[in-house]
Amino acid sequence: MIAFTAAEIAEITSGRLDADPGLTPLSVVTDSREATPGSLYVAKPGEYADGHDFIDAAFGAGAVLALVERPVSAPDGKAYPSIVVDDAVLAMGALAAEAVRRIRAARAAAGEQLTVIGITGSAGKTTTKDLLAGILATQGNTVAPQGSYNGEVGVPLTVFRAGTDTRYLVIEMGATGIGHIRYLAEMVKPDIGVVLAVGTAHAGEFGGVENIALAKGEMVEGLTAAGTAIINLDDERVAAMRSRTSAAVLGFSADGRADAQVQALNVDTNAGGGPEFDLQLPDGAAPRHVSSRLIGAHHVGNLLAAAAAAWGAGVPGDHIADSLSNQAAASRWRMERTERQDGVTVINDAYNANPESMRAALRTLADLGRGRRTWAVLGAMLELGDDSIREHTAVGTQVVRLNISRLLVVGREARALYVSAVQEGSWGDECLFAETVDEAYEVLDAELQPGDLVLFKSSNSVGLRHLGDRIALPPTSTPADERSTLL
Repeated sequence: MIAFTAAEIAEITSGRLDADPGLTPLSVVTDSREATPGSLYVAKPGEYADGHDFIDAAFGAGAVLALVERPVSAPDGKAYPSIVVDDAVLAMGALAAEAVRRIRAARAAAGEQLTVIGITGSAGKTTTKDLLAGILATQGNTVAPQGSYNGEVGVPLTVFRAGTDTRYLVIEMGATGIGHIRYLAEMVKPDIGVVLAVGTAHAGEFGGVENIALAKGEMVEGLTAAGTAIINLDDERVAAMRSRTSAAVLGFSADGRADAQVQALNVDTNAGGGPEFDLQLPDGAAPRHVSSRLIGAHHVGNLLAAAAAAWGAGVPGDHIADSLSNQAAASRWRMERTERQDGVTVINDAYNANPESMRAALRTLADLGRGRRTWAVLGAMLELGDDSIREHTAVGTQVVRLNISRLLVVGREARALYVSAVQEGSWGDECLFAETVDEAYEVLDAELQPGDLVLFKSSNSVGLRHLGDRIALPPTSTPADERSTLL
């Protein structure tokens, strides 16, 4: 972390200082449970809890300074060392922007460079982030988000982990409205901006897919003429963003687009469901073969995006291909595969879901499940707005047409999926509905058989990822560390 004194933090955030001006925090946290000796605790109000209520706990764990929206006193009546600001989250953003500026300046003074890479898209952000960070880590000190830190709080927290020794800073950017990505891009000023796809996730919040495209395009609009925009030419809405940037454009395609500088040729999948292809880069060299350890052909786009961004950052082509072939999934609940000792295979892809990722996961289940009994355990895709019933209906139809052996739909918000599968011709034991996760667990615990392949997929808050974890445990008391888990 870049060192800021309390006085500097107050100046940067336009806050009122009520602490020793020379006090210098060692880290920044927004969760009192993560506070350690020397932390700056940001007491931000949240949807379900107010961080001000946990200041006692943060200081008890070693925090030395708080960023607050109102003063808070200790049990003895003394005010905690703090900086009072109008908006704690915006203050975090201002501090993060200054941190990036200082890192750039320090590295430039030493004749070195900081490359900031922003990634956005309706699906695939975290996987692409993980892949890119894996490539860049072979070239220099790389900082990337933990999990899916991609919003107005997560992005600053990622920045605060960077220092003057950071060569690459990878930033994942999510949005639930127009202007969100612009705010994040202005904060970190990316040198390279990646746009993966424009899907229907959050369509209800945005007011339609076209507004999603407007929002995602803010990434490339935030690049300077010296920057590089990494564009998915297989997505028409993303391809149209070329006209919205002054930066150089590096397009990628798995569909044979002639104008793509980065391409996947001869795409196939291996016996384990991993995508394979020949990676064509703009260097004129012969394509390099990539055999990925990720599961699902839909990851080709993510692999290409990471390759294009790494190429834009100056990584040699051989290093890119080698790294992509050697990396497994780095974040949990994203096509996470577990082989139980009794022969049941669990694929837990329930970190999130939208119509595009749901269809891709089901196709992978069908491909991997040839000759096996397959289960699709599906929950709701949230935030689809007026399209929700139509999209869930389409998924139910797809399950039947892919000849998935068993469908278990969990939760009333996904019932349209169950109804459509029944109407398409799936009934009896082939298609089941459970009101709750616990009911679904009872069904699976009783009916899974050795050799079954079971997929879990839903939006995050539905909680099927935790159901997938329960089912991934063997039906014995075998310790978790004796399981064979392939990530």
